[in-house]
Amino acid sequence: MPVSVPQSLGPLFGLHFTLLSETEIVRLVAEHVPSPEEGVHLVVTPNIQHVALMRENGEFRKACEQAEILTCDGFPLYYYARCRGLRLPGRVTGREITQDLFAMPEVLKKHRIFAVVDSERTGLVARQWACAHGMEDRFAFYVPPVGFENDPGLSGSLARLIRDHATTLLFMGVGAPRSELFVSRYRADLPPCWALCIGQSLLVALGLLPTPPFLVQRLNLEWLWRICLEPRRLTGRYVWALFGFGVTVCEDLLRLG
Repeated sequence: MPVSVPQSLGPLFGLHFTLLSETEIVRLVAEHVPSPEEGVHLVVTPNIQHVALMRENGEFRKACEQAEILTCDGFPLYYYARCRGLRLPGRVTGREITQDLFAMPEVLKKHRIFAVVDSERTGLVARQWACAHGMEDRFAFYVPPVGFENDPGLSGSLARLIRDHATTLLFMGVGAPRSELFVSRYRADLPPCWALCIGQSLLVALGLLPTPPFLVQRLNLEWLWRICLEPRRLTGRYVWALFGFGVTVCEDLLRLG
C-alpha cells in the first residue's frame, strides 16, 4: 500500500514540510518497505545551509521540492516557520532520525541497507554495527570520490551498486547538496527505497562524533557545538549559510508583503 505523508498546508520558501513527528517518521521508515510502484522516498532535513544553497542552486531546490518528507532541522528555520503560522510538530533533525533508526536493529532487519559514506573508516564501523546485529548480508557501503555527483560514470556505477544490493533503506551521508542531487538525478535508476539525506548524522549514530549534551540541544546550540568540534571546516560555512538564510527570509517577506 502506498505511503501517505501529511504535509503542511502553506509553503515555506516554496517547500511543504511534513506534519509527522520524529517518532512517526522513524516508525514509518523502519516499518514500511517501499514497493516497486512507489519507487524512491526521498527524506531531507533542511537547515539554514540548505536554504542558502537553494537560493543559489535551482537544481538543488528542485530536488528538495521532490522530497516525500521534509523536516525543519535547523532551529532558525523552525522558528521562522512558526512566525509564518505553520503549525509543525517541532524540530526534527537528521541526527535524531538516524540515531533512533540505529537504535532499533531488530526492526531494521526487514530492510536491505546501503550507506554512502564519507570515509572507509565510517563504512567499516557501520559494517561492524550490521554484523553485531546479524545483518552482515543485508548491509553494504561505498565511499564515493569527491565530485562523484557530477560524473555520470561514477554516479551511474553507484546507482547500479545500490540497485544490485536490492536496497530498501539508503543512507546518503556525504552532505548537501551532493546527496540530494545524486538521488534526484538517478531516482529512476535506484530501487524502491527510503533515501535519507542525513549528512554527518551517521557519524553521531555510529559513535564517531559525540552526541551534543542535553543542555546544548535544549538551548538550540548544536551549531556552536559543531563549530567547536570542527572550527576550521565549519566556521566559514556557518557564516555563509546564516547570511544566505537571512537574505532568503527578507526575500520571502517581501513576496508576502
